[in-house]
Amino acid sequence: MLTGKYVFAQLAEFLPQKTFQRIVMKYQGDKYIKSFSCWNQLLIMMYGQLSGCESLRELVCVMTAHSQKSYHLGFGKSSIKRSNLAKANANRDCKIFEEFTYKMISIAQGKRITREFVIAGRFYAFDSTTIDLCLNLFWWASFRKAKGGIKVHTLYDVVTQIPTFLHITQARVHDMNAMDEIPYEPNAYYIFDRGYFDLARLFTVNLIGSYFVIRQRGHLQYEIVEGEDLLEGPDNILFDQTIRLTGQQTRKKYPSLLRRIVYYSTEYNRSFTYLTNSFEVKAEHIALLYKNRWQVELFFYGKHIVMQSVQHHLLKVA
Repeated sequence: MLTGKYVFAQLAEFLPQKTFQRIVMKYQGDKYIKSFSCWNQLLIMMYGQLSGCESLRELVCVMTAHSQKSYHLGFGKSSIKRSNLAKANANRDCKIFEEFTYKMISIAQGKRITREFVIAGRFYAFDSTTIDLCLNLFWWASFRKAKGGIKVHTLYDVVTQIPTFLHITQARVHDMNAMDEIPYEPNAYYIFDRGYFDLARLFTVNLIGSYFVIRQRGHLQYEIVEGEDLLEGPDNILFDQTIRLTGQQTRKKYPSLLRRIVYYSTEYNRSFTYLTNSFEVKAEHIALLYKNRWQVELFFYGKHIVMQSVQHHLLKVA
């Protein structure tokens, strides 16, 4: 006979339950609740995500099949009904789980903050991924003729490799609009791809006292203030220029100086042009920062692989 704790129960032990209960008390999430608490709800929804359940009906069926293990997994003593779970998801304050999520993120960052990075500072990559939804159930999420979905805009800490901020919108919302929701930190670096090339919003980042790194999109009209000579350094930096935009519209959107860096990639046998408002960091480090932007892309891809690998192990005893 196997003895020990289930794998899922071992994972749940890492969650600071006392912290979660303080947040629940703050929002009175368990007021008038006798059996199915917010903590039970959290664990059930976590299991549904980790096991790849696509609906509440499927999740409840799985829980019913393993009802004898329910108490030891932390789901509670009573049987789980789909109606109760649906009401809890609809009526309980989502800020309970949002605040707990950011608490867990801060804990995870503290565990990874000692990770060495070639440049000292705070560096974030920002990008989005689309999650497909069924239009019959999520009619409000339509963004194509026969397809529904939402976008998860993610701010990813390059140093600790942990997402620090999530903003969910309809899939039809353009990525640039999510730039307004980023909790910018002074003196921190924010790395964007060309889809976020909005000079007015980038100038707002500059006014806050933060730094940005972005690939140039299109042909900009500008004059070179400094650094027009070709550089032939060992770091594949072709140009490192200080420029001023001269286009009728672009100079209104971004009236300050910009730094333009042209980097030649031997791996792809092509050059890349970056714009930034940072004039102190080495040009090769700017190119390195943009290269590290791919970490957020790998995060979006990797989370699906990890989810698949744990689906068949949650109910095993270890």
